[in-house]
Amino acid sequence: MVIVRCLGPEEFFLERVVFPFELLSFLAPPATLVEIWTHGLGGPELLETLAAEDLQLEPPAPPATADWSQAEVGLRPGKAA
Repeated sequence: MVIVRCLGPEEFFLERVVFPFELLSFLAPPATLVEIWTHGLGGPELLETLAAEDLQLEPPAPPATADWSQAEVGLRPGKAA
């Protein structure tokens, strides 16, 4: 188990506990630092500090146009809306 703490500009703060085999995805403003903490015998220990940009899964998408037809995602076939 680790604790993920995100510290960003404009008072952005996010802290979550992440268990083994669990994935955590999040949105954060540019210039956010991500700290990974664990609990040792002497108390909390900082394991690693990373830039949020280094953890980015895919590049940011360009601004989307208002296409509200995508609101139907998640409907099951044969079910009435």
